[in-house]
Amino acid sequence: MFEFDYTLIDWSRGQFALTAMYHWLFVPLTLGITFLIAIMETIYVRTGNPEWKKITKFWMTLFGINFAIGVATGIILEFEFGTNWSQYSWFVGDIFGAPLAIEGIMAFFMETTFIAVMFFGWNRVSKKFHLTSTWLVAIGSNLSALWILVANAWMQDPVGMKFNPDTARNEMANFWDVFLSPMAINKFLHTITSAYTLSAVFVIGISAWFLLKGRHQMLAKKSMIVASIFGLAGIFGTIGTGDGSARQVAHKQPMKFAAMEGLAKGKNGVNLTALGFVVNPDNPDDTIPGKEVVYRIEIPNMLSYMAYLNPDAFVPGVKDLINGNAEQGIPPVAEKIASGKIAIQALADYKEAQKNQNDSAALAARTLLEKHYRYFGYGYFENNEKHLIPSIPLTFYSFRIMVGLGMLFVLMFAMVLLWTFRGRMERKKFWLRLAVIAIPFAYLASMCGWIVAEVGRQPWVIQDLMPTMTGVTRIDATAVQTTFWMFVVIFTSLLIAEISIMVKQVKVGPKEEGGN
Repeated sequence: MFEFDYTLIDWSRGQFALTAMYHWLFVPLTLGITFLIAIMETIYVRTGNPEWKKITKFWMTLFGINFAIGVATGIILEFEFGTNWSQYSWFVGDIFGAPLAIEGIMAFFMETTFIAVMFFGWNRVSKKFHLTSTWLVAIGSNLSALWILVANAWMQDPVGMKFNPDTARNEMANFWDVFLSPMAINKFLHTITSAYTLSAVFVIGISAWFLLKGRHQMLAKKSMIVASIFGLAGIFGTIGTGDGSARQVAHKQPMKFAAMEGLAKGKNGVNLTALGFVVNPDNPDDTIPGKEVVYRIEIPNMLSYMAYLNPDAFVPGVKDLINGNAEQGIPPVAEKIASGKIAIQALADYKEAQKNQNDSAALAARTLLEKHYRYFGYGYFENNEKHLIPSIPLTFYSFRIMVGLGMLFVLMFAMVLLWTFRGRMERKKFWLRLAVIAIPFAYLASMCGWIVAEVGRQPWVIQDLMPTMTGVTRIDATAVQTTFWMFVVIFTSLLIAEISIMVKQVKVGPKEEGGN
């Protein structure tokens, strides 16, 4: 019987979620706007038009504000792995730490080295060297995202590793399996293309505000053309990689996939719910708290095709994954829990045998551990199936908000590009207002994507191997509560500061200057 302090667990989860969500308010803009800046500066270098230099420096100023504040939350986030999640860090530090170390040594160093040249090198270095520095900042910021997302993807699909019972740690067996796992590739591409989409919305929205105010119209129109083309590429990339990501989730995290769809009971040829409402049916005989979706607007057979590229494929629901489905070869959770308990006991027996120098007993325990290690994490659940189901409403609605807003961005980018090329954008007041309003909705869509990814995989911190409740640091819950509210104040203040500085800078507008 395992004893857990759920107050500590919940506050630790809350604090990490708070930090991660605030951090993610700053990251996507950095990932995308750096490439937009590099493209604009490239046009300046190739044409020699000083208007493009002014445009580049204006957006660079907004990037600098965002980058400076975003770094602070990122540093705190990484420290929390040691302060709040030390058990997790011990269990997987040999694997999880490697991508983060590479990120710090290579990508972050590369980014911060050339950012100084990008901001302060105007008229001090050649145009081409300055342009190269700008491109290296963009590449460096995206490399930072690459290594972080490789680490995150491994948590959701732990591959390329082996468990060492002598140290009770997971160790990397194949770096390339970790780095090039389909989960990592899809997660990275989906994340950065969604960040490009957000950045394009940001640039178009501010440019639209200039047009509405009758200010800096040349800057606004030129920025809109670049951003709308960039945004269309980004949103189509997001849609394509999202399809691949969903397929990976269906195969590797079927419970998350069922929660995304609100699928209580699996079947063949499952329709995709475009719109619907999650309800909890009043059924006292139902031991599994699987929510149901009502008033559906559906796309026939689309979920089966999305998951398995087969419109008639069977997609398991929450109850299939909990109770099992012998016909589909899905074992019940009770069987996985029993297997996990065997693995946990085998590890304890192995340690005892090693202590007593009983080689034959140690070999037998190790063999048993390896046989059942696949479901090691299930052994901590004490046959409580309810804890193995993520928040279905939160996952379901977040997924649809993300997808729905993405479709609207496709339309917005296309119309902005059309009207700008036709020279009518300043007269399209509706589209200009829509573009301004779209900025917070781009952040909402981005945040919903992370909610689907992280809430949907609960209760796992490492899929099937380590539940969230076993990864926390054994400290006083009061300490976590105190720091939680401290971070609420600090992060909110940082966010208000960024928005205030951004708004002030936008109102000031670009500096009128010439030069090389």
